[in-house]
Amino acid sequence: MVRYTSLPEGLENRPFTIYESRAEGVPRKRLRANDLDTGGRLIYVPRARDLELGERARILAAATPSAWVSHQTAALLTGLGLPPWMADQQTVHLSKPHHLPRVRRAGVTGHRVHVIPGEVMDFDGIPISVRPRTWLDLAKSLPLPYVIAMGDQLIRKPRPALELRIEPYAYPSGLRLLIRQHPNLQGVEKARLALDEMRVGADSYPETFLRLAMCDAGLPEPELQVQLNPEDPWSPTADLGYRRYRIAIQYDGAHHLTRQQQSRDNRRDEAFLSAGWSYFKLNADDLADGFAGAIGRIKKAKLRAA
Repeated sequence: MVRYTSLPEGLENRPFTIYESRAEGVPRKRLRANDLDTGGRLIYVPRARDLELGERARILAAATPSAWVSHQTAALLTGLGLPPWMADQQTVHLSKPHHLPRVRRAGVTGHRVHVIPGEVMDFDGIPISVRPRTWLDLAKSLPLPYVIAMGDQLIRKPRPALELRIEPYAYPSGLRLLIRQHPNLQGVEKARLALDEMRVGADSYPETFLRLAMCDAGLPEPELQVQLNPEDPWSPTADLGYRRYRIAIQYDGAHHLTRQQQSRDNRRDEAFLSAGWSYFKLNADDLADGFAGAIGRIKKAKLRAA
């Protein structure tokens, strides 16, 4: 049996670069032991272990000087999300400044881009595009409704108790400046169109898709975060609706399945119904239908209230 020494504590059970091994004083022959595999040029990984996306992104960026994680990979790691058909990423997207060669490495999709100071941040030790720049980079590849929905997630007001932040990731004025700073980037015109359609108040992609579908169906643009009693800061709030017609609409995603959230939802539902509002509670089945059935019911409620 081949015997070998343990790796330094900082390198155990994770991928690492040859630069990291040298800094820790690991002998070259130790890197040839059968508990390690090569993960590509300058990279070593624990044998027979599947790496998560964040691990692959970190090590590939570390092994590629001047590169940072961007595009689809950045959207997934920073929580911006992607459409279902783009979310299963087997490749890591790395960008370099446009004056440097494109990254060419197995498992990497390389990009050469014009980058401005402040557009790359440190994210858990990974150099990565800031969220507004990721949105702009993806505008070329995403359908317009997704560009709008991702933009809504950038400008929405966070919930400090849940997200540990008090400021949105971006403001419309900042996104407008970002677009002006990259006039030749592919997709910039789509981003400009999306910015005109973005609204503060959507807490999820489906809420944006619902708003857009309602407008496309000829309904007036709905209000977002409709509070039952605007004078009471503790009054229940629906995702969107029409105060004039006393119509409230709620989209319940997966997080609404918890017992605690369901209790809060039930109290909100009862409050709107008791106040005499037409109340619509939608879910993923309605989203799959393009909200067509729900919009038909909302139109009927509006006619009755008019």
